[in-house]
Amino acid sequence: MNEFLKKDKAYIWHPFTQMKGWLESDQMVITEAKGIKLIDTEGKEYYDGVSSLWVNIHGHRHPKIDQAIIDQLGKVAHSTALGLANVPASEFAQILVEVSPEGLNKVFYSDDGSTAVEVALKMAFQYWQHKGKPNKNKFIALNQSYHGDTVGSVSVGGIDLFHRVFKPLLFEPYHIPSPSCYHCQLTQKEECHMQCVEVLEKVLKEHHDKIAGLVIEPLVQAAAGMLMAPAGYLKRVRELTKKYDVLLIADEVATGFGRTGRMFACDNECVSPDLMCISKGITGGYMPLAATLTTDEIYHAFLGDMKDKKTFYHGHSYTANQLACAAGIASLEIFKEEKTIERMQEKIYLIRERLEKIGEMVHVGEARQRGMMIGIELMNDKENGVPYAWEDCMGAVVCMKAREHGLFIRPVGDVVVFMPPLCSTVEEINKMLDIIEISIHEITDLGETAQEGGGAHF
Repeated sequence: MNEFLKKDKAYIWHPFTQMKGWLESDQMVITEAKGIKLIDTEGKEYYDGVSSLWVNIHGHRHPKIDQAIIDQLGKVAHSTALGLANVPASEFAQILVEVSPEGLNKVFYSDDGSTAVEVALKMAFQYWQHKGKPNKNKFIALNQSYHGDTVGSVSVGGIDLFHRVFKPLLFEPYHIPSPSCYHCQLTQKEECHMQCVEVLEKVLKEHHDKIAGLVIEPLVQAAAGMLMAPAGYLKRVRELTKKYDVLLIADEVATGFGRTGRMFACDNECVSPDLMCISKGITGGYMPLAATLTTDEIYHAFLGDMKDKKTFYHGHSYTANQLACAAGIASLEIFKEEKTIERMQEKIYLIRERLEKIGEMVHVGEARQRGMMIGIELMNDKENGVPYAWEDCMGAVVCMKAREHGLFIRPVGDVVVFMPPLCSTVEEINKMLDIIEISIHEITDLGETAQEGGGAHF
């Protein structure tokens, strides 16, 4: 065990990790990265098949983002946004508005996806207070949803494993069925999806006078296992929230910045939400940053004299950090200069073709895709719909086997998640999918074992 891993095991508590397994197992220690590869202390290279938890867009050590941060560091690394403006935050806000769905004209910076959602919930709640409708203080959330780990974002989450222990701390939303549940995708899709819309309208019709907003992950419920919503569902949700005067909060933390094949998932159905939460890929995977975008209507409801007490009292020490905003500007310039979205289309088609074959494997229940967001569901008995036992950690075991072949990926339960950097070439994507396919085969069909690695559930 090298000295860095010893220090890790002695002092660090890792997120979403059962530390008992972590302490008992050997682990990779990353020392550097280049392009789409991570490099460990032994000099071994691994494809970054989950974009360092869905954040890396253009690859590691992209010269343009590197230089943008170096240039900004020569000016100022950080100054507070409380009472001061700064150059890169102002410029980045303008660019974000230009590339976002129509009507989102104001940018509130925060630190990560959870806080972006927390900001949106608080804005929506306070907005209705200012509009003279204080009873509109509840929210609608989808089953199987995941919006982060702060108390507010957990309250509108719907993944029991992650959230049940915190239930005494939470407020209770109206929960509605997810149209992208795995059961629906295997059985009577259209009938079940229509029922989901009908349930939503029933809740809105009966309780709209109490509901401030509906929170949704547009098109893909990522942390639920890459569950895909049917075409048209998001657009219908937008229509219903407008009809019943409820704010639509789009959580684009995972789906934003090209992941679905458009800049934002909402763009796929020409939907403009009232609030949009973004993070993860916002700086190209370089710096922690998030933003909540909203409309002029919501922004103007907070304007007033000090005696009116309409101020939005929320903020963070590193809000509008200059280094992060400089990285964000560079990232969006790369999107334009390298035609990232346009060049993705060939890769999306390739993945679709490869997934058709992978989906036919004996122990793959379904291989799901939206753009370059992929989930491969492992199944013990595919014909009868019997999953693997939870304690078998089959998703984690397959991912550990892939690591032996030079690919770093992580599962959500028994769903193998594949979200490569958008800059990955066709050849690199093919190679990564080859590794995933052979790893599934070796573990599920041949019964091989993988090198141990603790806590690989999320």
